[in-house]
Amino acid sequence: MIMRIVVLGMALLTGVTQALEIQSWKTEQGARVMFVRAPQLPMVNISVLFDAGSARDGEQPGKARLLNELLLEGAGERDADALARALESRGIEISTRVSRDMAWIDMRSLSDKAILTVALDTLADVIAKPRLDEDAIARVKERTLAELRLSHQSAEDVADQMLMQALYAKHPYAHDPLGDQQSLAGLDAAQLRSFHEQYYTAANAVIALVGNVDRAQAELLVGRLLQGLPVGTKAAPPPQPDRPKPGIQRKKFPASQTHINIGMLGISRNDPDYFPLLVGNHILGGSGLTSIMGEEVRNKRGLSYGVYSSFSPLRVQGPWILSAQTKNDQAKSTRQLMVALYRDFIDEGPSLKQLAAAKKHLVGGFPLKLSSNQKILQRIALIGFYDLPLDWLDTWSDKVEQVTASQIRRSFRRRMPVKNLVTLMVGGK
Repeated sequence: MIMRIVVLGMALLTGVTQALEIQSWKTEQGARVMFVRAPQLPMVNISVLFDAGSARDGEQPGKARLLNELLLEGAGERDADALARALESRGIEISTRVSRDMAWIDMRSLSDKAILTVALDTLADVIAKPRLDEDAIARVKERTLAELRLSHQSAEDVADQMLMQALYAKHPYAHDPLGDQQSLAGLDAAQLRSFHEQYYTAANAVIALVGNVDRAQAELLVGRLLQGLPVGTKAAPPPQPDRPKPGIQRKKFPASQTHINIGMLGISRNDPDYFPLLVGNHILGGSGLTSIMGEEVRNKRGLSYGVYSSFSPLRVQGPWILSAQTKNDQAKSTRQLMVALYRDFIDEGPSLKQLAAAKKHLVGGFPLKLSSNQKILQRIALIGFYDLPLDWLDTWSDKVEQVTASQIRRSFRRRMPVKNLVTLMVGGK
């Protein structure tokens, strides 16, 4: 399957509009492939995504992220130092990260055959043959525990995690991807190996590729990457979350400011209300200082240096968060104002002027989201992982332009009423 869309992309450098051709296919092993040929630079960028995010941790929070971090601590015949030397000496970059839905492994290499061959063989080892040496496990555990300790000292991090727990309760999205001290202490090589065998499989993978290769070469590269992986099966979708209990929770914290998180369950990547809610959120708090929240809370009243709202669409309903930091003695009035502004917004909706400005900003900025090979890679990887239509990028701007004020009002009223708000306040009072 092939889809051509017109973007500025690398043409921002030349002033010439070019067609971006997205090709997609499934391998015999069941992996989804997303490919864009980009001959302008002698580079190849690859992302391998597994449905192996922290939602798959089960009763051992932190397992998915710990394994993902260990992929670069030794693979195949190379320990961590040998692996790093092999990459650095050839200018190859490999990085890993985990979200609640997915585990990413990104690679960037020159398309020169000799270098790309080493890059692919190394990446294949990283995804299929992690060593999971005991000293590496201990080292990464300690590094993760240090991250946890730092996060526990941040009112913002504490408020963020408390909100996720309040929104998702016993759902797999509730816990911190970092895990917790008790769980991390109990994880061992055998458990990590079992997780890898279950989720790091070809059928559970999406491979995105952008670079200076043609379709035939891309198929060979993908085949080379997958040769060490078992076929396996695609992971079942996570369960739908239950509606959380609304209300206000407060936590005292040694800080001069209070961090306020107001949220509720938002949307999935495939939600039919995605575009009205996207545009509406941009007007409400997603556009920073020019948003309704930015203008009323920060610019007019000086209650917060930063106030914003954001959706995090996931495979099932991700969180919508309205957030601000303010002085402890202003926390109550700031929260009340934020809720009042939200109530007014969903009752009245945006003005035509606000709607026009939001569309202009969103559509005008969209080409910048595809202005490099790495950005294109990220977008097509998400299309593949969330099984979005192949013309998602092609139709994105048109769908934004088609959003009406009445659609925004209707979507927010139906999907995100004030009565569903969950509030977390973390600070000194």
